[in-house]
Amino acid sequence: MKIDIIINPNRERARFSRAGVSPLMSLLHRLVTPLVFALVALVGSTVAAYAAAAQAAQPGPITLKDVSGRTVVLAKPATRVVLAQARYLPVLGLIHPDPVSILAGWSDEFKTSFANEYAAYKAKFPAIENIPVVGRHTAETFSVEKTLSLRPDLVILTSAFAGIAPGADPQSSNLIRQFDAAGVPVVVVDFFMRPLQNTEPSIRLLGQALGRTEQAEALVSFYRQHMDRVAARTQVAGRAKPPVLVHAHAGSTDCCNSPGVGTFNDMISLAGGHNIGADVLKGATGQLGFEYINSRNPAVYVATGTGATRRAGAGLTIGMDADPERARASLQAVIDSQRLSALSAVRTGNAHGIWHGFNDSPLHVVFIEALARWLDPVAFADVSAQATLDEINTRFAAVPYRGAFMVDLTPAAGDAVPAANSAPAAGSVTPGAAAGGATTGAGR
Repeated sequence: MKIDIIINPNRERARFSRAGVSPLMSLLHRLVTPLVFALVALVGSTVAAYAAAAQAAQPGPITLKDVSGRTVVLAKPATRVVLAQARYLPVLGLIHPDPVSILAGWSDEFKTSFANEYAAYKAKFPAIENIPVVGRHTAETFSVEKTLSLRPDLVILTSAFAGIAPGADPQSSNLIRQFDAAGVPVVVVDFFMRPLQNTEPSIRLLGQALGRTEQAEALVSFYRQHMDRVAARTQVAGRAKPPVLVHAHAGSTDCCNSPGVGTFNDMISLAGGHNIGADVLKGATGQLGFEYINSRNPAVYVATGTGATRRAGAGLTIGMDADPERARASLQAVIDSQRLSALSAVRTGNAHGIWHGFNDSPLHVVFIEALARWLDPVAFADVSAQATLDEINTRFAAVPYRGAFMVDLTPAAGDAVPAANSAPAAGSVTPGAAAGGATTGAGR
């Protein structure tokens, strides 16, 4: 906006003279006139600055490239997000201070499969109860029609949920084709199928899409620092990789559900172990028999669970607000009920429980650090998975992870014991060590 005021001093003096204006008034006129000019200039510059600021506050289009290779354009940071799998709410909570506020819809699995975490989110963000449900935790139950009725400005899918195999054309996904046809932006993230390759680009993608780039970059930097520290010690030529049994959702399914290739397998390998499930299971998960497990004599046994109400009766009492001693007792109960007490890893105290939710999240860095220390307590004496989780609580988590998320069957196991990868003599067993014991995470 431009304001023009023209004052002719000679004409004004003549006018004052004709009107009989006193010399005092003439003096005041000469003093005030420059002030008028200054005021006009100030108003003009202020209006111009306001207009420039208003224009800068409206960012241009955001161009994204998701993990499937698709290019997606958003008019502005998303504020009406549909989360096809609600388990990723805490992932959004690592880069957004109030992830509930941006959700237009989600599945119901966070409320059911992660009931304790849901309760913690509800206590801080009561509006979570009002988020419309668009399906359960599977693509078959997901309603595109319900999602479209919520007028989202972004739909977040995962590679697995969208049915996109590694290297496959993303347009092979029926879900993506439907949203593309409706003109609704969709991004694909992945923390499950190729977690070590896709976690960082997925974090960055979410940061850009939600207008939280700075926080996302801080999380990526933290994640990379911790992952590199582990890799520098475990990915050494000739280093032994002791056998590991990860008993997924222990106690809530028939023994023994185990990861196969991908996902946990990649994490176990980075931590310095060898996943015995990968040798016989060609899918992401499957069942291992007692005879096979015993024949492989795993050096470390790790049970996982979510601690959700519907699972806790038979599985691990672990996760948000879990009591350390109850968690340890539930681990012992799982081992007893599944007839795993004879395993050397159990007999020597190298048996542990951990929250299954670390799996499908950037927080798998916590699982990797814990397992690395369980495998080699000497080499990783300075690494504490619990300390890493505490720092995540302080720096990133919208809702802190408080409670027992890791537990050792034998409390206060010492660090000064032979490492699991120190090549014990044939027939001997290798004792383990705790990764800090079953402690509670620090809150903000």
